[in-house]
Amino acid sequence: MNGFTTLNDLDLELLPRRRRGRLVNSLSGFKSANLVGTTSVHGVHNLSIISSVVHLGSDPALLGMVFRPPVDPAQGSHSYWNIRETGCFTLNHVPASLTAKAHQASARYPQDTDEFEALGFTPIFRCGFEAPAVEESPVRIGMERVDEWEIPQNRCRFVVAQIRWVEFPEEALCGDGYLDLEGLDVAALSSLDGYHRTQKLHRLGYAKPESGAPELMEDFMRGWKDEEV
Repeated sequence: MNGFTTLNDLDLELLPRRRRGRLVNSLSGFKSANLVGTTSVHGVHNLSIISSVVHLGSDPALLGMVFRPPVDPAQGSHSYWNIRETGCFTLNHVPASLTAKAHQASARYPQDTDEFEALGFTPIFRCGFEAPAVEESPVRIGMERVDEWEIPQNRCRFVVAQIRWVEFPEEALCGDGYLDLEGLDVAALSSLDGYHRTQKLHRLGYAKPESGAPELMEDFMRGWKDEEV
């Protein structure tokens, strides 16, 4: 590897907007690629692709995600406004084989366009949810909006939602609760447009100060016993 490049905050500010966006979006590392499924109050199904989903806690089961500053619905921000108005949405992991089709969900379609139909995805409904899930996705999560904050520095919205249901292939679930996402061949995202498949290394046991290096597990589906963690 050659010498390092160092950029300070002023250097970043002076970069062309799109170049700065790609670079800064790369810095947080690999992220999940999710299709957000919503329905408008007029019954129009919407899809968008997002890479900002984060785990916020398991009891209750909460996830958060970031939306760009909302604009008038006639101009865009359809997923955000649908979530605000209906209170529910789905998150759907993107299969690695369908990344090109899923990436098209970042395009700005007219407000009255059914984006499931436009992109060639199949809407399915679960557990009485108004928001559609993506049949082609191997991991589908039904979410209910519980809170949100405006980030003062850039007017983006951080939305907090509770998991109301989830479904995935039975064989992907390990006995200790680990979900084998690589086995389901879902994509990861880097920057704004870099799609990746993952490669397993190992799982590591619960770290304790007195125990030294944690136990290494190469068989991801063997799972830990409760007393081991």
